[in-house]
Amino acid sequence: MFNLLIVKLHSVEEKRTEIMSSNRRPISSDGLKKLNEEMDRLIRIERPSVIKEIEIAIGHGDLSENAEYTYAKEKQALIETRIRDLQDRISASEVIDISNRPKSDKAIFGAYVTIQDLDTDETKKYQLLGQDEADIANGIISIDSPVGRALIGKEVGDVVEIRTPNGVKECELIDIA
Repeated sequence: MFNLLIVKLHSVEEKRTEIMSSNRRPISSDGLKKLNEEMDRLIRIERPSVIKEIEIAIGHGDLSENAEYTYAKEKQALIETRIRDLQDRISASEVIDISNRPKSDKAIFGAYVTIQDLDTDETKKYQLLGQDEADIANGIISIDSPVGRALIGKEVGDVVEIRTPNGVKECELIDIA
């Protein structure tokens, strides 16, 4: 009976570890650095600045009709919310060193991929990173996006179906760097 209890405990611990690891957010070291820099700026610059705004607004008297005070308090709430969000994101981050990424024939985290739309022959180049680093204007897409999910694990020459709000697109993976 004691052995059965140990097996059950190990099973529960394995499940908990599995659940915890699935909540990890892959991110490059540069992406984590940017999140830390933003949090540092909010804590060292923005937070003290808004506290001064609140103090000045309080000095104007009646808070019930003081728009400056209301605005400053709302700004403070937004800053505090963003700080908590960044803390959660940073604590859930799993840094993947893409500078030492081995050459792979498959589309993996950190890879640059070039795809060709089979309907329009349009080609696009993207880097596959985490959701905290996604910036479509700069060619960075999240591995959790529809395009990213379709490409992860694929090889050059593979045709992938990308499910978008506008329907399904077929694209060929033509290069991985």
